[in-house]
Amino acid sequence: ALHHIPEGIFVLGLPFALVQSGYVGLVLLVLSAWVCNHTGRTLVSCLYEEEMSGGSGSVSKVRVRTSYQDIMEACCKGLWPNWSGVGGLMVNVAQVIELLMTCTLYLLVSTSLLFDSLSWVAVPRSVCSLVSLVFLLPCLLLTDLRPVSTLSLLCSLAHILISLLVMLYCLSCASSWSWSSLSLSVDPEDFLVSVGVIIFSYTSQIFLPPLEGSMEDRGQFNVMLGWTHGAACIMKTMFSLMAVLTWGPETSEVITDNLPSDLRPLVNLCLLAKAQLSYPLPFYAAAEILQTYPRLHVVDVCLSPGGTVSRPALVVRGTLLMTSYLLALLVPRFSLLMGLTGSVTGAAMTLILPCLFHLRLQWSRLTVKDRLIDVGILSLGVICSVSGVICSVKRLLEGL
Repeated sequence: ALHHIPEGIFVLGLPFALVQSGYVGLVLLVLSAWVCNHTGRTLVSCLYEEEMSGGSGSVSKVRVRTSYQDIMEACCKGLWPNWSGVGGLMVNVAQVIELLMTCTLYLLVSTSLLFDSLSWVAVPRSVCSLVSLVFLLPCLLLTDLRPVSTLSLLCSLAHILISLLVMLYCLSCASSWSWSSLSLSVDPEDFLVSVGVIIFSYTSQIFLPPLEGSMEDRGQFNVMLGWTHGAACIMKTMFSLMAVLTWGPETSEVITDNLPSDLRPLVNLCLLAKAQLSYPLPFYAAAEILQTYPRLHVVDVCLSPGGTVSRPALVVRGTLLMTSYLLALLVPRFSLLMGLTGSVTGAAMTLILPCLFHLRLQWSRLTVKDRLIDVGILSLGVICSVSGVICSVKRLLEGL
């Protein structure tokens, strides 16, 4: 579940990112996994403070914070009056943006898959987008995610099968593989957008504090995180490389578009179902943040014992749903929106802020090596974020 939101369907955009970034992209896939694993560990370490045990004089770690927002507020405390509140608000805004972009990407993928599946009847893309939206309307009335979580688990298993199916097809074409598809010289703008795509595929930091808090043995968190990122890295690298070697420069933004015509409809319909059933998770998470934010005064999701959704909650959810729909209509390309999201919230929440927190809250306990690593990742995150945003926005405006 750790990589559920960024992984899933969005891994299908990695082969296109690899084509755009060449051999350097292979290095980035591995390096991003290591960096995200490191920042995940440092972020969770900021949940703890060292305390002296009475009598024995030994030092023990105590969990004094529970969320990303708590860490941000602790980091901002003492810098300026009311800055802790501002810091918490910034984190909430960043989380909502990332979750909203994730919803938009799911809707964009649903539209593309439906459009491709109905290409034989020439249905306009705008109609496909509207149909996708209609099927998502039940999200407005969600009061419990348990049935959605069960369906989502089944969809994840289906996605693994689809990924294996794509990889098996690529292996069947191994005799025609060409390494010339990967290049050392790449277009700088394409490369920077690809960096955002690759970073976004690993983003999971917002979910780490509650995930670590729910573990029975928290001492195993770092081991679990390492194995998770290692497995994700191997899977993503193999999947992307096989696809690029098979289709080369013809690699599509969503790799299933490259499959043969007799296989593609079945795979696309499975992915369409997965995209539709995956949408409620980030949607519900974003709605909860907005509904529980004090200044919005949306006190509770359900007001009656029957479990009906309150009117203010419906307004918040309706606005969120329509915003993702309008964004999906406006954005012309899946990879550009994925790259933009990775460059804005992905880089900030995954690379920049965890390193800032670590340096700010644990400076005295860090070795020189730890400080240099944090500063290096922080600097890299700022550079990738700023340049990636500029390139992604430029390409998006050109496509409008």
